Amino acid sequence: MAGSRRRTAMLLAALLAVGWLAVGALSTPYPGRLSEVATNDNAAFLPADAEATRGERLAAGFVERQTIPALVVYARDSGVTDADRQRVSADAARFATVPGVVSPLPPPIPSADGKALQVIVPVDNAEGDRTREVVSELRRIAEHGDAGEVVVVGGPAGLLGDLTEVFSSIDGPLLLVTLAVVLVILLVVYRSPVLWIIPLLAAGLSYALAALAVYFLARSDVITLNGQAQGILTVLVFGAGTDYALLLIARYREELCRHHDTVAAMRAAWRGAAPAIFASGGTVIAGLLCLLLSSLSSNQALGPVAAVGIGATLVVMLTFLPALLLLGGRWAFWPRSPYVEHAASVGRLWKPVAHFIARRARLVWVLTTLALIALGFGLTQLGPTRLSQSELFTNRTDSVIAQEVIDRHYPGGLGSPVTIFTLTGAADRVTAAARSVPGVVEVRTVPEADPNATGSDAAPGAPAAPGAPAGLPKVVDGRVQLQATLMAPADSAEAEQTVRELRVAVHAVPEADAVVGGRTAISVDTTDASNRDRNVIIPVVLGVIAVILALLLRALLAPILLILTVVLSFLATLGLCAFLFQYAFGFPGIDASFPLFAFVFLVALGIDYNIFLMSRVREESVRRGTRSGVLRGLVVTGGVITSAGFVLAATFSALAVLPLVVLIELGLAVALGVLLDTVVVRSLLVPALTYDIGPAVWWPSRLSRIPNHPEAE
Repeated sequence: MAGSRRRTAMLLAALLAVGWLAVGALSTPYPGRLSEVATNDNAAFLPADAEATRGERLAAGFVERQTIPALVVYARDSGVTDADRQRVSADAARFATVPGVVSPLPPPIPSADGKALQVIVPVDNAEGDRTREVVSELRRIAEHGDAGEVVVVGGPAGLLGDLTEVFSSIDGPLLLVTLAVVLVILLVVYRSPVLWIIPLLAAGLSYALAALAVYFLARSDVITLNGQAQGILTVLVFGAGTDYALLLIARYREELCRHHDTVAAMRAAWRGAAPAIFASGGTVIAGLLCLLLSSLSSNQALGPVAAVGIGATLVVMLTFLPALLLLGGRWAFWPRSPYVEHAASVGRLWKPVAHFIARRARLVWVLTTLALIALGFGLTQLGPTRLSQSELFTNRTDSVIAQEVIDRHYPGGLGSPVTIFTLTGAADRVTAAARSVPGVVEVRTVPEADPNATGSDAAPGAPAAPGAPAGLPKVVDGRVQLQATLMAPADSAEAEQTVRELRVAVHAVPEADAVVGGRTAISVDTTDASNRDRNVIIPVVLGVIAVILALLLRALLAPILLILTVVLSFLATLGLCAFLFQYAFGFPGIDASFPLFAFVFLVALGIDYNIFLMSRVREESVRRGTRSGVLRGLVVTGGVITSAGFVLAATFSALAVLPLVVLIELGLAVALGVLLDTVVVRSLLVPALTYDIGPAVWWPSRLSRIPNHPEAE
């Protein structure tokens, strides 16, 4: 009878494995196709009720096609020559013929110092991610300069082209680095030429399945995918998937030392590990879905994308992975195959740590708490929550160089003016109010297009040089559009402050109903929305995780303590990151979304390790008593949780291969936070604190009233 059940179990495992491999084969192309359904236009992620969003809608009525400007700048330190002017005019004529460019183009704009010429090339905004191809063609046309001339293509379209170029290359390098990191760590952990294949294969299938789901959801406009979410999806699935695999494999190895039959061992391992894995994944999914409360569509996009990835990982790791392990049996662990006679070796490396905590529990948790608090003081060194265009990349892209050249020779806002929409009767008063704001160089109306005109008059809505003549204003639904050129660069803190003051000034004009939009206004509204999201979402995430922990541990005090330790770890991580970002890496600041993203990932992922530990501690406490349960739980989970932490930290560190400061900062923050959680919080602080409190930690459950058993380990 037992033999029949074993054969049935092995047959089901084989069928399950083959079925999943077939799904994996069908899903394989989709990780490489995610960039087809990704969008990276910041304006698309604005809150629906933001003033800049309203400005984007009003701007659509003033043009036949919405455009995003590419700025081609020609500079010569000795001064622009007649040959330069002829060349620029010839290039501008060729720019106008590029597919995706809206012509005719405004005439070249000379700088006041006579050392530069700038051509504003309107690119059709409907081109979406094809902007990269348009910008590449503009750069190809303009590349034939002489030794004394600088020619670069930048502006909003140039920046979008550079960002799209980076994100389009995510799949290859990032995936390869992530795979290499996971492979090396698995080889070190298992020291087996066979076993590493199983978790890596399961993680790869998880990623392919997640990519398949995300691709079709994004193509159907159910979710929105951007390059940032795409990169995080890769490292999150491989990191979390390998974590779950390590936990199940460790429990299976432990049960193989208790059972002669591999089927019985897998059944016991699945029953023991699956609840913790499911609770861990559910906690991460719940935390990520809290991003749906964000007012920024970019944050709303990341939550479902990452949640789909974790969901796919859970399904694969709780079905496909057990089937592979069961088919592999003991030989998969070769040359360190576990047998019943090896039971005494389980967790032997962590027994000294457990004994030390048993002797010095209070000293351990007090000292680790003080150390984390000390690291938290580094928050005072955290830079400003904004990054300008030139600070987004770790290398000097063409768009960065172009902005530097433009800043030297032109008013910073030229090419990316602030747009003001006002009722016709108040246009003069709004213009006067805007001109009175410090930092505003020029305010002009957008003229009606003249079909017989050429140059700037033929392209309504195209930015023009300060002081350029304006014709009759174009009126749409009783409104006119004004363009305000700022002195400061459009992506600078000074420009954002000018826009805030500009809004105050024009909003004060009676019966004007003025609306201020444009690229700088988008940055202002994005920053404000990020601050609002941080204040709203962080408490919700903490509440959701506390509820899940309370249900899992069937207690109230333990979840509160665990939440406090993870929050303390988060603050310590940000403090440590502040020192590293400023003094080791020289980063100028952080992105406005960084604190929220770091919190969601660190708390949701950091609580995983406490779930792995405390679910086992509770299981052991029922049999042994709380203090003995703490020691036994630490011993049997110490190795696997530490290994899982190093895997997750290493996979998020892979984000450093991308030349984007915001992703490097996020990757380093998650990596450092995970290491703090596994090495300090989970290994020392939580076990010592739980041991010191004793059975009361399970209050108000019945387990809190059960006296301790003898505390020998």
